[in-house]
Amino acid sequence: IGTLYMVTSLIMFMVGGAMALVIRAELFEPGLQFVDPMFFNSMTTLHALIMVFGAVMPAFAGLANWMIPMMIGSPDMALPRLNNWSFWLLPFAVLMLVSTLFMEGGAAASGWTLYPPLVLQTGAAFPFTIFTIHILGVSSILAAINIIVTILNMRAPGMTLMKMPLFVWTWLI
Repeated sequence: IGTLYMVTSLIMFMVGGAMALVIRAELFEPGLQFVDPMFFNSMTTLHALIMVFGAVMPAFAGLANWMIPMMIGSPDMALPRLNNWSFWLLPFAVLMLVSTLFMEGGAAASGWTLYPPLVLQTGAAFPFTIFTIHILGVSSILAAINIIVTILNMRAPGMTLMKMPLFVWTWLI
């Protein structure tokens, strides 16, 4: 699962990077327009959400899935089905998020922060975007539960909490 997280994170990093290229192309020269202003705002929003929820957070979860069992002397993560569920929610939700580009009115065009008044210019895709953010959040919470349970219940004999490596402590906290 750790490998799946890392590969998905890499793919999402490339997708988010392509969106960043669209943003930078638009900002290349004043007055020169490559894309529609609404599409530019959509790219900004999707770039932010994909990079945070699709690239950075899964990369950390993948690293935790790889490193924590080795560091605490565990054969694997504590809850493999929960781990699997938390991973497979991720690509599903990201595909839902990207599919908002094809909805009526385009994807959410509300900048990095999803604050008004930019939120008001988005059509039917905005509630769908919020729903996908919730699914991505559930995925992250399930991964965190699995990490915490693994650390607390699957340490090697003799490894007390005070003997754990600092990396594992950071994940526990």
